[in-house]
Amino acid sequence: MKNIKSFIVVLPLVAALLASCSKNFLDREPLSQLSPGSSFNSENQLKLYTNSFYDLLPAAGDIYNERWDNIVVNTLSSEMTGDRIVPVTDAGWSSSDARSWSALRNINFFLQNYQLGGLPDNITAPYVGVARFFRAYFYFNMVARYGDVPWYSASIASNDSALLQKPRDPRSLIIDSVVADLDYAVAHLPSAASTEQVTRWTALALKSRICLFEGTFRKYHFGDDFVKDSTGAAGLLRQSADAADTLMSYGPYKLYTSTPDKAYWELFTAETPIATEMILARTFNADLQVYHDVNYYTVSPSYGKPGLEKKLVNSYLMKDGSRFTDRMGYDTIQFYREMENRDPRLAGTIRTPGYMRINSTVKLAPDYAATATGYQLIKYVLDATHDKISGSVTPIPIFRYAEALLNFAEARAEMGVLTQADIDRSINLLKSRVGMPGLDMAAANAHPDPYLAGQYKHLDGNNKGVILEIRRERRIELVMENFRWNDLMRWKEGHLLAEQFYGTYFPGPGSFDLDGDGKTDLVIYTGDKPAGQPGVQYLKLGSDISLEHGASGGRVIINGDITKSFREDRDYLYPIPTQELQLNPDLHQNLHW
Repeated sequence: MKNIKSFIVVLPLVAALLASCSKNFLDREPLSQLSPGSSFNSENQLKLYTNSFYDLLPAAGDIYNERWDNIVVNTLSSEMTGDRIVPVTDAGWSSSDARSWSALRNINFFLQNYQLGGLPDNITAPYVGVARFFRAYFYFNMVARYGDVPWYSASIASNDSALLQKPRDPRSLIIDSVVADLDYAVAHLPSAASTEQVTRWTALALKSRICLFEGTFRKYHFGDDFVKDSTGAAGLLRQSADAADTLMSYGPYKLYTSTPDKAYWELFTAETPIATEMILARTFNADLQVYHDVNYYTVSPSYGKPGLEKKLVNSYLMKDGSRFTDRMGYDTIQFYREMENRDPRLAGTIRTPGYMRINSTVKLAPDYAATATGYQLIKYVLDATHDKISGSVTPIPIFRYAEALLNFAEARAEMGVLTQADIDRSINLLKSRVGMPGLDMAAANAHPDPYLAGQYKHLDGNNKGVILEIRRERRIELVMENFRWNDLMRWKEGHLLAEQFYGTYFPGPGSFDLDGDGKTDLVIYTGDKPAGQPGVQYLKLGSDISLEHGASGGRVIINGDITKSFREDRDYLYPIPTQELQLNPDLHQNLHW
């Protein structure tokens, strides 16, 4: 199929099913008007029905527009300000949302009725695998957001008061059930690679992701005593590493390579998915008029002027593998020198000196009208003809081989069984792609990075140094791919969301050559605006731009007038909406909400 959006097929059966879902989770219409026996009697009908499940996947903007402490904009969400309340309703829970309980009901209806068509198991099993993959995907997102939730393996009739008033099941039961669903999917989904349909390899990638999330969540939030059997923290980490290992050993994937300075950037600016690395992606097509907005998001001021946060930029290593933050006065180095001789993935993610748009020979400095931090995003960005709203067609990854390599290394490091050979077949492949020196496990553990250690406060033990390096790699490699929130939540490092966000450093008002070509690109002024020069940006100190020490200079301050907070006793989970608690008092609210 040309596009994942084309998966959302409106069949009479699906339309009737979705029409039966009312505005809240508990209010359900009977299924007696549906005719599954006549609707599942051909393989094509199975395929059409299961294609509707793909609507559970995130939209493009949900992936590249990850805010948190990776990408900073000129506003802050309630998750960072701490102004969080218990909502009456919540799209994450509402049955009318395409990615919530109505989606689960759609999946469970299929699993409950697919056999009524009388098709043999060898025909139905792959489609059952698709359904169970998406049920696992659904429940993983629910557990990550709310913690304990009710487990349902069948559709609920409107008169089934016992199920309608069901309490929340423990997350351990949910995760056990999710793993069972994924094991079935791994065994029965097709093995042929596809960037548009879930396969055995997609199921392995999801299993590795979920088991890593839950294993580390239990380790850092509950300790090793939370669950002591094979499904506890250690057992889940083992399953994460094993799933990634199977994908690495037997899957049809490898990292895309070309030249070290271009490979990472090229991977995300190809107009069709690079299938050797992209396991599953949202695809877009100009002929079908299916677009997303990443170009407009990065070059216009209308989406909040996104830019990388300075602590993330600081974490990119020097090209020789040394730490940028070990340099004297690293936080007072101006942009041109700051960008010199860094990990090439930095130049594949933001505008650095010498940057030119695709199909252009004009070198461009960062545009402070489009980025609040000065670290202007270029990942996924095509040439200027795509700059309008709904004009971008770059594929957006949902599962990528690089993530499996990172999951493998982190899971084994967290278990305490990581070896240098493990690093060489995972982390060091990512480094090699961009020409970076390999990670030496013994050296990392002997000299943990104090800059990263100051951020990740719950990390300790013999593998502290190498886990810090794996986290560095994960953040850099997967930026703008929608991992950072879950990573901070599972590592119990939500405090990072409450820290002040910064951008580039300036010594004070003056004229600045950002790209080293000998010409002024930016003027920061006080008082009256100077006479304008073509191609020069003018920012008034205190209104257009704020520096941490005012006229004495410093890092650009983003949202400095807004108080931020993160409650360690509460904010790692979202609250259950009050409407749902009123409809089912046995749900009970999350702690301290």
